[in-house]
Formats: sequence, C-alpha cells, structure tokens
Amino acid sequence: MRLIDTHSHLDFPEFDADREHVLGNAAASGVERVVVLGVTADNLQRVWQLACSDSRVYAALGLHPVFLAQHRFEHLLELRNWFERLRGDPRLCAVGEIGLDYYLPELDPAEQQALFEAQLQIACDFDLPALLHVRRSHAQVIATLKRYRLQRAGIIHAFAGSFEEAREYIKLGFKLGLGGAATWPQALRLRKTVARLPLESVVLETDAPDMAPAMYPGLRNSPEHLPQIAQVLAELMGVAPEQLAAASSRTACELFGW
Repeated sequence: MRLIDTHSHLDFPEFDADREHVLGNAAASGVERVVVLGVTADNLQRVWQLACSDSRVYAALGLHPVFLAQHRFEHLLELRNWFERLRGDPRLCAVGEIGLDYYLPELDPAEQQALFEAQLQIACDFDLPALLHVRRSHAQVIATLKRYRLQRAGIIHAFAGSFEEAREYIKLGFKLGLGGAATWPQALRLRKTVARLPLESVVLETDAPDMAPAMYPGLRNSPEHLPQIAQVLAELMGVAPEQLAAASSRTACELFGW
C-alpha cells in the first residue's frame, strides 16, 4: 500500500530519540509522505527544519487553539511572514493546525474565533488548504467556513462528527481526516459514520504521537501505525485496504497539489 499521513507532530520531543528510525520504518511499510503541523510560534522553525531535512516530510504552519494562552498578536504577524517568505515553496503545503476547541472550558470562544478567522484569511490570501482542529465546535466551524469559502478547502482533522456534519463539510469541499479513533470498538457512532462516508471524502492520518489506535493502547502513536489503521478503516468502509490507500492518497495529493 502507498499511504500518506496527512496529520502528525513528528517534531514533538517524543520523537527526539528515534525520529529518523520512525520515518524509515514508516516508509518501508508504504507511508511515502508525512505532513507535520505547527501549533505555536515556538515550534514553527522546528517544523520547517524537519521538512527541509527530509524529502518525505511536508510542513503546515499554524497556531493551535488549545495553546491559546501562549499566542500573542505578534505571533499572527510572524506566521504571515513565514508564508510571505516561503510563498511557492512546495515543502509548505497548508495552514494548520488551526480551528476551534469548545471542549476545554478555559479557552475563550471569542479569542479562539478571532485567531481562527485570522488564519483562515492567511489560507485565503496564500491559496493554501487549511488543516482544522474541531472539537465540540462543528456548528460554529461550519458557519465560519461558509463565510470564508476557501478556494482549496482543507481537512477536518480527526473527524468525529455526525454523518450530517460530514455532509456539510464535504459540500464545502473539505476532506475528512480519519485515524486511530475509529479503530476502537467502543467508538460506535464514529464507526457507523465512517461506514457511510464516500471513499473520495477521506484522507488518512495518525496525529502522532497522540490518538494511538486500539492495537497500541497507551503507547506513542506513529506514522508506522498507519497501515494497520488503514486496514481497520477499510474494513469499516467495506473496501479493500489497497483501495482505501489508493483513494485517500490520491485525494491527499490533489488537495496539497502534489
């Protein structure tokens, strides 16, 4: 199988001891490309250096809503400067990880919304897809996306919404990122939704080191696990793993312009 991990955090310290080994093992199992996403102003340089040091890695840069307390107005200016400097560089493939998180009560919704919209504007201005974190905020994210209408849309990372919400995203041109969450048998609603999704609406991801699949409970997630995740997702969708791998990789390549 040829696979693309559309969402990971390989720059995180959890991979400092064996990052090259992980990438090598992933490539040997068919994971040809890995997208690594920024989350704060402090890790943008690290993400970019990783993309520059390995041809299998691509960078997305953004300010994650969960780290809202760390973000400052000048970080948005810094982020825009990154996109200005790297305009047209194929190693920079998206704006992300951005979005809204209504799960954590300490995250002010109005501040999150302002940060989200400023970064959606960057995606619009630089004609790049957006990679979105959406937790208990689907209605607000969908309403916001209807106002912005991104030309190249993007991905709803770790999609766990309803089938009706999936349809709304698909209508807006977005793809749905699926990973380890649906491999857990207790994720009944998500598994039922995954079974109904059109094959062309799906891309694969790990969110490594987080969101480990059921076969690796409590362990560090890794791009190395993507083939096994794909096996489970393919079974849920009623297709061969090779079919899901081919379709999701084709969708990812079209989205990122590869």
